[in-house]
Amino acid sequence: MFKEFKDFINRGNVIDLAVGVIIGGAFTSIVASLTDNLINPLLGVFLGQVDFSSLVLKVGDASFKYGAFINSIINFLIIAFVVFLMVKAINKVVPKPKKAEASPSNEELYLKEIAELLKKQ
Repeated sequence: MFKEFKDFINRGNVIDLAVGVIIGGAFTSIVASLTDNLINPLLGVFLGQVDFSSLVLKVGDASFKYGAFINSIINFLIIAFVVFLMVKAINKVVPKPKKAEASPSNEELYLKEIAELLKKQ
């Protein structure tokens, strides 16, 4: 079992995933700062109050803070849009690898030879 675990950890995909999670955590703080300090105030200029966290629905002793949920949805949409724009910009800058034409397999070559022989007959 230890050998299987070691093989699993040593695969490139697991290490790539770990690096992605670490970078993603750092990137989240950058994007959160961007939305909190730049984009939300900009939206506040055009829309008025952007902070909906004070909106609460009270039923008996229970308080449903749906305003905080609305804020989370807005922040998610902003973050998703910023990430979309960044990926779009990166895709324009980074060249796409050219697809190499696959050479025909031995089976395809044999079938082609058989077809040519049949045409000659």
